[in-house]
Amino acid sequence: MELCVALDLPSAEENLALASLLKPYNIWMKVGFRTYIRDGKLFIEALKAMNPEFKIFLDLKLYDIPNTMADAAEEIAKLGVDMFNIHASAGEVAMQTVMQRLANYEKRPLVLAVTALTSFDETHFQAVYEKSIAQKAEQFATMSYANGLDGVVCSAYESRAIKNATSQTFLTLCPGIRPFGEDAGDQQRVATLELAHSEGVDFPVVGRPIYKADNPQKKVAEILSVMASF
Repeated sequence: MELCVALDLPSAEENLALASLLKPYNIWMKVGFRTYIRDGKLFIEALKAMNPEFKIFLDLKLYDIPNTMADAAEEIAKLGVDMFNIHASAGEVAMQTVMQRLANYEKRPLVLAVTALTSFDETHFQAVYEKSIAQKAEQFATMSYANGLDGVVCSAYESRAIKNATSQTFLTLCPGIRPFGEDAGDQQRVATLELAHSEGVDFPVVGRPIYKADNPQKKVAEILSVMASF
């Protein structure tokens, strides 16, 4: 397991202050929609300058026609980030087009596909996709695996079934991790570190429990200590 910290604070200054506290740790940093739209390439460069060992996950969830997604994927690769994601709902042609475009890069970023957003409950998910979360997440994952992606974004509750349906080396990145049972907030399918570990999660994503902690550095140290004990 590799910890991924969500930089979801309201300003670049707050996010960079949080990242600065976490400089001692060689962990993943998740840069999402709001942060990237507001702060852009310069923010990513600032993170890299702060700690070159930080790995960066650009969480933009690309979803468009295949060629447009591939164009965007190529620009993301040029940023030097380590991982980004697309929506599995874009389909296999989009997946193929993105991966073909990135094939020319000697060191391309990892590419994950979003299966079911962790904000969905069963009722609202089925209203959109007409299948259960478990069924559709596995279907999206097998499609992603067959088309050369590196893994998927899912909840911890789908991770084990996805690996069993694809490969144990197929990556699962799971938002909504509440390391020690903290409040779920706006997430529906949250999990503790222990559950994430038992389900084979590769990248637990933790946001609020870290940046709302009185001592974020101490909280990360506690999380990493638990992860090291598995």
